[in-house]
Amino acid sequence: MDDQQTGRPAPFAWPDADVSSVPYGVYTDRDLYALEQERIFRGPTWNFLGLEAEIPNPGDFKTTFVGDAPIILVRDADGAVNAMVNRCAHKGALVCFKPRGNVRELTCVYHNWVYDLAGNLTGVAFKRGVGGKGGLRDDFDQKDHGLQRLRVDIHRGLVFGTFSAAMPAFADYIGAELIASIDRVLIKPLRVLGYHSQILPNNWKLYAENNKDSYHASLLHLFHNTFGVVRPTMGGGIKLSDSGWHHLSYTQREALADDHIGKEKVRSMSESYKLRDSTMMQHTLELGDLVTNSIQTVFPTLVVQQILNALAVRQLIPRGVDRSELIWTVLGFEDDDADMAELRLKVNNLVGPAGLISMEDGCVGGWVQRAAKADPTARSIMPMGGRGIEPSQGSRVTEAAVRGFWKGWRECMGI
Repeated sequence: MDDQQTGRPAPFAWPDADVSSVPYGVYTDRDLYALEQERIFRGPTWNFLGLEAEIPNPGDFKTTFVGDAPIILVRDADGAVNAMVNRCAHKGALVCFKPRGNVRELTCVYHNWVYDLAGNLTGVAFKRGVGGKGGLRDDFDQKDHGLQRLRVDIHRGLVFGTFSAAMPAFADYIGAELIASIDRVLIKPLRVLGYHSQILPNNWKLYAENNKDSYHASLLHLFHNTFGVVRPTMGGGIKLSDSGWHHLSYTQREALADDHIGKEKVRSMSESYKLRDSTMMQHTLELGDLVTNSIQTVFPTLVVQQILNALAVRQLIPRGVDRSELIWTVLGFEDDDADMAELRLKVNNLVGPAGLISMEDGCVGGWVQRAAKADPTARSIMPMGGRGIEPSQGSRVTEAAVRGFWKGWRECMGI
């Protein structure tokens, strides 16, 4: 099959329009991974870069990634938030090595090319040579050699960047209904409480799928079901953006009329488990509703999370065809008192690399990755809730959001 955008042979073929059946080669094909960098991460998407709360002062910066591309996120002297590729215009060396800090300017240690906090080249060592010999030609224009800039959009303190000049505003990218869902959780100015980081032994798309798989939570996670954070008999549902690319799955303390728990053999339900400190399951209703679990994805790699009072954003970073990194930024609100701050940290034990809920998600993707190598032309199937991307009304027992992810992936990739 020829690549429609370049005319070159496509590195991967998906022979039909069906997004309810996925070839395992999408997780193992190295050429496909390289193409994703171009068409998804440097393509028509908004990618999460960080939080305004992480760079509150002029000169504050953090380093991050969009796909494989290293990025500098920095607040300049005028208070504007800028994002640039962390790559010197001279020899391509990293400009920033530290994960975060405060600087007056950005200096490449290799040859001392200097940039301001908007990425403009402001100085070159030995620009005039030494003793009148060497140096730059007179036609060298510093304005043409700044750091590569990304467009930036900010919503509720979340900072997004894109390489695409054609992208609509972030709010239009995910749509009114899902913007309202972010607004529901991030109701006040944010404070960063800490970070988790873990390496996942699988392709980035397997974790992206996992977050959109709304019905595995009450099957895989013993803690969810046993302690009542998520059960299939609780109220809630699924919302999808008009594009299908982005989704929200939520659960609330509102039992359905017919309680089937106990009528089916559910491995993840065990009455033998107890908590020594039950205060970690306290739920202060701060958001104006009874939602216990809210998982919202923004294509391609962001998750906005509310589990009881544990708030976080999860940033997924590809690290190769069979490896990815997951960074959890644990959040509170600026006006949290000491009791609420303590509660958030207690509930935070549910998530992260060793979280009482999240630890299973850290390994299941690796199991799929290992098995996918057996035959890249074989397919997974996603039949729950139909074959399209319309969510089942009032039910989380559906794979509609996963199918929506693959719709977005294929549209970006042209496959």
